[in-house]
Amino acid sequence: MIDAEIAWNAVLRRDRSFDGRFVTGVLTTGIYCRPSCAARHPARANVRFFADGSAARATGLRACKRCLPDDAGRDEVALAKALDLLRSDEPPALEGLAAAVGYAPHHFHRLFKRATGVTPAAFARAERAKRATLALATEARVTDAIYEAGYSGPSRFYEDTKGRLGMTPSAWKNGGAGAVIRWAVVDTSLGQMLVAATEKGICRLSFDEDEQALLAHFPKAEILPADATTRAIVAGAIAAVENPSRMPDLPLDVAGTAFQEAVWQELRRIPTGETRTYAEIAAAVGKPKAVRAAGSANGANNVAVLIPCHRVVRTDGSLGGYAYGLERKAKLLEREGAADSGQISML
Repeated sequence: MIDAEIAWNAVLRRDRSFDGRFVTGVLTTGIYCRPSCAARHPARANVRFFADGSAARATGLRACKRCLPDDAGRDEVALAKALDLLRSDEPPALEGLAAAVGYAPHHFHRLFKRATGVTPAAFARAERAKRATLALATEARVTDAIYEAGYSGPSRFYEDTKGRLGMTPSAWKNGGAGAVIRWAVVDTSLGQMLVAATEKGICRLSFDEDEQALLAHFPKAEILPADATTRAIVAGAIAAVENPSRMPDLPLDVAGTAFQEAVWQELRRIPTGETRTYAEIAAAVGKPKAVRAAGSANGANNVAVLIPCHRVVRTDGSLGGYAYGLERKAKLLEREGAADSGQISML
């Protein structure tokens, strides 16, 4: 069943992630369109939403010649097939991938990035790095894990994962051995906040945690007090909490699966003062049926506030969950202006 409010908001945003989930019928023109159609928006009173083109045509509407809404289903099938191919041990290059799903390479490259937030090549690298991470947890030797993940050799693995893992493969295998993390606990208006950072950026921002919690997350890293550089980052984190509308652009050192990173990227796109539902986030990353997985990825965020998982709420307007307490989530939203409408509920 189509939620009319969510559908209309998607139309107003011209949100391409909703293409294929429903079509917009315009009674005054007699046509139906994709949610992302670039045509001028009709008056809300003249709009009806349909599950697909067939349902719209049954009422006498015809397909828009500008946005070609009946092609949206074809795009979804092609994307699903492409994702399966890219998760294989030997993912094809763009030309082979596009040919396999029946699109021109340049067109499919744009379609894929629009739907997932990353390029096909980046998605394939992320999937292979994920397999490597799993292999590092089970294989006795790092070299065995590299080949098990599908890499042609260690040099390619180091090249692909250097920026993602933030540690050498052996350090990742051994709970962060060799990594240096500096930390501080500071007072904020939302309570005590832990900020921890590597030389690349903030790797954890949380509330009501201390050094012991950090050691639990990075048991074999070298954990040191904050130095001058880290204190500057901590000051930026405090500013982000106290005045979200002027949140500084702080460096982050986080890594997850391709899906998790796509969710986190989408969270960072939510403007201050706005919220999204778990369903909207799932749809925005090209997985409209993966609402529960989107919630799990939301909860796996290690950098609170800076990756604003607090801006995601349930469809009914209730807050949902939050690792650091619903009261703190409500305060963050109120501070950002997202609660002004009175639609945010603690229930």
